[in-house]
Amino acid sequence: MQMQKKIIFCDPEKCLGCYICEFACSASKGKSTDPLLSRIRVVNYEPVGSMALACVLCQGTPCVKACPRKALSQEGESHVIRVNEKKCNGCLWCLGACPFGAISLDPEKKTVAVCDYCDGDPECVKYCPFDGALTYGPIDEIAHAKRKDVFKRIIEETAGKKA
Repeated sequence: MQMQKKIIFCDPEKCLGCYICEFACSASKGKSTDPLLSRIRVVNYEPVGSMALACVLCQGTPCVKACPRKALSQEGESHVIRVNEKKCNGCLWCLGACPFGAISLDPEKKTVAVCDYCDGDPECVKYCPFDGALTYGPIDEIAHAKRKDVFKRIIEETAGKKA
C-alpha cells in the first residue's frame, strides 16, 4: 500500500498571522530567526486575515519541470521536493512555475528553498500557538476534517435560523 501524501495545512479561520511558524522554520533550517530563511510564509490578505503557506506537493510538480538545471527532484513516497544546492544557480524559474508562491530564494546561499516538512516532524506545526491553525497529515484526513467542520457550521447556522 502506498503512503498517503502528507501536507501542512493552514486554516485561515484560525491563523492570526503571528509569524511564529516562520521563526520556527528559520531557526530549524537556517539556524537563525531571520524570516527570510523560512520555508513557510505568512500571507496577509487585507482586510480579511492571514494564512501560512508551504509547499503543497503539487501533482505534476511544475517547479521540478521548470528547473533548467535539474536541481529539483521529488522523493518517492514522501513526495517532498528536494533541492540539489550544487546544481541550483538561483535562476528562480521554479518560483515562477509554482502556482502557490511556496518557493523562496535563500539570501545567503543564493539557491532556492522549498519546505521539506522537517522530514515528517514540521517545526512550524509544533510551535504554532493557535490550536488547529497549522496541521500536518495526510491530505485525505485533513480534507475530511475540514468537511466535517463545514458541515457542523451549516447545521449550527441552519438551527439558529429556525429558532
